[in-house]
Amino acid sequence: MNRFLSHATQRIDAKGRVSVPSAFRSVMSALDIRELYCFQDFVFPAISAGGSELLDRFERQIVLEDPLSAQANQMSLLVHGGGVFMKLDQEGRLAVTDFIRDFTGITSEVTFVGRADHFQLWAPQAFLQAQADAREERRLRGLRSP
Repeated sequence: MNRFLSHATQRIDAKGRVSVPSAFRSVMSALDIRELYCFQDFVFPAISAGGSELLDRFERQIVLEDPLSAQANQMSLLVHGGGVFMKLDQEGRLAVTDFIRDFTGITSEVTFVGRADHFQLWAPQAFLQAQADAREERRLRGLRSP
């Protein structure tokens, strides 16, 4: 398996760490991800995390723009100014830092959400609401006439 799929909610321990689900750690191992590039998602109140190729993809997009353009500068603010590298500890735990908490509203639990080539960290209720909203929007679109 080489895709991040499904979702799981994990409790944050007394030291502010959370265990990354074993299925996600297996994907990280299969993809040889040793350090996570984490950034504040562009749309959702979530932290997106993946390998360095995720950052590389954004940087390739930035290079295609005029370096002085608003688009290049905005993208850099998001992917560089809103990103950090993080590592799991030996037991597969991730520190839930202020960078994560402040952007997501995460308190005592983290919902890990697979997004194919990366995963996200969400406050559990925010994820459930966003997923319900997405499902409802899709349902309503299916009922509309073409």
